[in-house]
Amino acid sequence: MSDDTVRMFVNGQAMRGGALHDALASARFLGRVRTAPVYRFFDFDNSFPGLAPVAEGGWCVPGEIYEVSYRELRERLLPREPTELELSVIELEDGRGSLSMVCRRLPVEDDAVREITATGGWHEHRATTADRT
Repeated sequence: MSDDTVRMFVNGQAMRGGALHDALASARFLGRVRTAPVYRFFDFDNSFPGLAPVAEGGWCVPGEIYEVSYRELRERLLPREPTELELSVIELEDGRGSLSMVCRRLPVEDDAVREITATGGWHEHRATTADRT
């Protein structure tokens, strides 16, 4: 990594095959990873996921990690993120830290927000949701 890049964990639409993945076009893919087991995972209106830190009842959320420039992060990815999410530092399963988008607050489940903590990840959740429609 250079002084102009950071690690960015993504777990939803910015992953390969997602609608926001083009925002990481010049980022370097570092691999598939999981978070430490201190997060819950939510689906917002079947449009995007949200990662929420919790003191207990967490899970290792799967995703991808990229080396991304500050410019790419600032100009291409962050402006397209939903307002329900904010940039934060998370803990990965191996103890390293990474930037990631997280929920601004712990979501309350309702018609538009549903917890999907144990579904296997965003891609798996979307596949099962598509099977039901």
